[in-house]
Amino acid sequence: MIKRLTGLSIALILSLQLGLSGASATDGNGEEGINEKFGLPILVLGGSLSDTQKEEVRKMLGVTDPEMAEEVVVTGEDLVRYIDGEDRNAQMYSSAKITREEEGEGLVIERVNPENITQVTDTMYANALLTAGIENATVEVASPIKVSGHSALTGIYKAYEVSGEELDTERLEVANDELNLATDLANEEGIEEEKVSELLADIKQAIADQNPATREEVEAIVEEQLANLNINLSEEDRQRLTDLFEQMRNLNINFDNVSEQLGKLSDTIQEKLGDVVNDEGFWQGVKDFFQGIIDAISGIFGGSTEDESTN
Repeated sequence: MIKRLTGLSIALILSLQLGLSGASATDGNGEEGINEKFGLPILVLGGSLSDTQKEEVRKMLGVTDPEMAEEVVVTGEDLVRYIDGEDRNAQMYSSAKITREEEGEGLVIERVNPENITQVTDTMYANALLTAGIENATVEVASPIKVSGHSALTGIYKAYEVSGEELDTERLEVANDELNLATDLANEEGIEEEKVSELLADIKQAIADQNPATREEVEAIVEEQLANLNINLSEEDRQRLTDLFEQMRNLNINFDNVSEQLGKLSDTIQEKLGDVVNDEGFWQGVKDFFQGIIDAISGIFGGSTEDESTN
């Protein structure tokens, strides 16, 4: 019984800790109100959602008052308009709320129900959006059903178009390629998702620092960062990485302009990689705390935890 109670107590403490931090962020955003410089947040709903699912997503993304967000729907027609060669019949379920922020705030990405966004992580979204030229925004992604999460990127593009900002379609296509490659490396090569994001961010930062002039120099940067992170890829995927960043080089993306946001993204990735689940000191503290409780209870009842029934 005590062992069972211990497990439940740990789960409760972690749930409260995560829940309170999430509630704090949500409450803070609500109290700040609307930034009149940028206008209302934009809620982008997947065109494949039913009316009931759309209402569910509105609640997930905290849009309880329709006058507090500008609402648009993203469809397969938008997908082919932004990304050449895509299927206009694609199913669009992933939805997002985009709140533009002041210069220097960086990108903050949150999947509000990550259990339903099965392939794309927060930092994968952030990496791709920086490539697309999107900076300084809070982006919340949600889906009422399990989806890969790729279509949310198209919805975010549409939100910026609706807000009057013109995005470079070539950069959008490269960002889409980047997201596809990121999820492929995680799913097919079996690399930890945050490790993939770290690799992509580090390559971008190295390109910003070194300003490569040839494909060979890009390839050398890719190889160097793979070695730094001790990541082994197939020759095909190494070439895909080089091809991707060669595309970026040919687009003359000025990574110096996003260097600060890349730094913030790298910090975020490191925080996720060193999450509390992997914090041995934290877990030892939890173990010691509950062992003290168990010892105290055992002393009161004059029993031993070794004599407990497993039922």
